[in-house]
Amino acid sequence: MVDTPGIDVIVFDVLGTLVDEPSGLRAAIGEAVPASDDQTVEGLLSLWQQHVEREQRHIAEGRRSYANTQVIDAEAAQHVADRAGVTDSETVARLSTAAHRLPPWHDSVAGLDRLARRFPVLGLSNASRTALLRLNAHAGLRWHQALSAESVRAYKPAPEVYRLALDTAGCPPDRVLMVAAHAWDLRGAQASGMRTAYVHRPVGDPPTDDDTFDLRCGGLDDLFTALTTG
Repeated sequence: MVDTPGIDVIVFDVLGTLVDEPSGLRAAIGEAVPASDDQTVEGLLSLWQQHVEREQRHIAEGRRSYANTQVIDAEAAQHVADRAGVTDSETVARLSTAAHRLPPWHDSVAGLDRLARRFPVLGLSNASRTALLRLNAHAGLRWHQALSAESVRAYKPAPEVYRLALDTAGCPPDRVLMVAAHAWDLRGAQASGMRTAYVHRPVGDPPTDDDTFDLRCGGLDDLFTALTTG
């Protein structure tokens, strides 16, 4: 573990890091297609995730104009509905907002609150502004400020998303700590000069042996201890 003195602002990824995105989507799919068994739900979840990943990659590659997560999630919900034979428009509309109702991890609410008493804390998410507002309210996440990548019409790990956080923080990049459960996200932050902390989550993207993040933590309690002791 690398020493982390001089951290002025903490920036948190949201999806996967503070909320359990797959479980929330899985529950919403199960609600929309109640007769489905676990295997069918997993297949529909994979269909959803593949659509989102593909479309965000197309946007990053310039093969599609920017569309926020509200649009892409609605497309994913329609694909799931078509595959499952769901035709009720209200059911599909509710499914399209599944990302508004993702559950927090067990330590997210209390851990975020503890850290926010000691540091200015920002959220930085690929979720649209509307989705981020609804998700924060549902999960009970409390920020000093939550930033959506929609503001710069890009998706992490595009550098302009991290620049949005740095401009908001108003201090040098090496005094800003990016916290995420995804190594790809931390690599993007690192390339922008930010300090980095990996937090383990079951659905995250773990570091490789070549990654040199400042901190690697088992959860938010470990992160708090690392930042406030020593």
